[in-house]
Amino acid sequence: MKVSSKYLILFLFGFVCVSCAPKQHKEVKKTSKPNIILFVADDHGKDALGSYGNKIIQTPNLDKMASEGVRFNNAYCTSASCAASRSVILTGKFGHATGSYGHVHDYHHFSTYDNVKSLPVLLEQAGYETARIGKYHVAPEKVYHFNTVLEADPRSTLEMADACVDVLKSEKPFFLYFCTDDPHRGHPFVSDPWNLPNTFGNKKEPYPGEKQVVYDPKDVIVPDFLPDTKESREEIAQYYQSISRIDQGFGQLMKHLQDVGKLNNTIVFYISDNGMAFPGAKTTVYEPGIQLPCIVKNPMLKENKGGVNNAKISWVDLTPTILEMANVDYDTTEFHGKSFDKIIGKENPKGWDEVYASHTFHEITMYYPMRVAIEGKYKLIWNIAWQLDYPFASDLWASSTWQSVYRNHAEMYGNKTVDQYLRHAEFELFDLDKDPGEVNNLVEKKEYQEVLIHMKSKLKKFQLNTKDPWLIMWNHDNTLQGTGVDL
Repeated sequence: MKVSSKYLILFLFGFVCVSCAPKQHKEVKKTSKPNIILFVADDHGKDALGSYGNKIIQTPNLDKMASEGVRFNNAYCTSASCAASRSVILTGKFGHATGSYGHVHDYHHFSTYDNVKSLPVLLEQAGYETARIGKYHVAPEKVYHFNTVLEADPRSTLEMADACVDVLKSEKPFFLYFCTDDPHRGHPFVSDPWNLPNTFGNKKEPYPGEKQVVYDPKDVIVPDFLPDTKESREEIAQYYQSISRIDQGFGQLMKHLQDVGKLNNTIVFYISDNGMAFPGAKTTVYEPGIQLPCIVKNPMLKENKGGVNNAKISWVDLTPTILEMANVDYDTTEFHGKSFDKIIGKENPKGWDEVYASHTFHEITMYYPMRVAIEGKYKLIWNIAWQLDYPFASDLWASSTWQSVYRNHAEMYGNKTVDQYLRHAEFELFDLDKDPGEVNNLVEKKEYQEVLIHMKSKLKKFQLNTKDPWLIMWNHDNTLQGTGVDL
């Protein structure tokens, strides 16, 4: 049968269209990847959010996020120190395995090994636009590279949010790393006179667009680990004010996200790098230092919206979780953490009952390595340099909260004696259900010796699995030590 040229052309046109269809499908799949915002506050404890039970502080935007997402009750950083914590957030590895032992800036100069692949680099390779704004505090740049670096006053989250609009409009899926300086203590750390509260970045005049929320010291909630003094209350009031400024900027960022039409395909995380900047929290491995807020809003999530999740998760889990959410293939053995993406919608998921912490330095002058294992209700702390007095970060030593205790020769600091705070036992074992304040060390109790042995074995296994150089401190175990010769 003869086919006219007209029909032949139509047939060939149809064939070409059909053969092109898979390419069109791939393109749609590529652009349908979710956008991701990782919002990291600086020294914001779990104590100061409305959604976590504080009825004084005003955080309506973050509370709204919690009502639409999932609030984690047992989320932990691995080190209550800014730079060390942030390296873990962006690599999925403990700092003792990457050289990120403490602060990056100035003479501290700790830096991540240059063969480590970070979250922004992996996302960029997968086709994401990667952008950061605010506090960076990691090094080197080639390891923690972002396509775009945005500039704004890191104390003004409203200004920071406005600076992000072009990234939110990106035609490619985006990963935005949004890091405030709030509510970190403000400079200068040393007040004159000594009993003035630190500003926590607050100013007499509001930042552009800010509606200042000022708190009366008599109304604030003083956590049990802090002394209930005039100085402590005044500093907590300043801390609250700084957090309310974060909340306004977060609300502004969500408004911009809605305005560009991407609210429904953007996953948002709200976390902090470590606990509140008060002695007894920041730089310690006690619960106020390492158990932190974590709110995740995933618009695609069908279950547990507005609910809680009691799984024990860690900042070492964030990188694999975000990679899985972004549909990026990765080798699970490359990370010390594991993805919690599949269990976000569950309140009490099985198999998520243990976490670990590893702190070595804050500042270079603050050598005090600690390793922690938490399993179920039990927590073991190994103070490797227990013979030393517990060191103070420069901002914490200068705080009027501490100085009021120090200058008045007070016996107690919160729920511990000053001596207990300054001089730690080599091992500290706590039952967090019975003793959430971590006051009663169970190490010497006969009935807890089996628990102690078990928890020590967990800690050793963790150190071995994560190639912790401080494993050598167990009976001079040099399992991980090399020859000292480059082959």
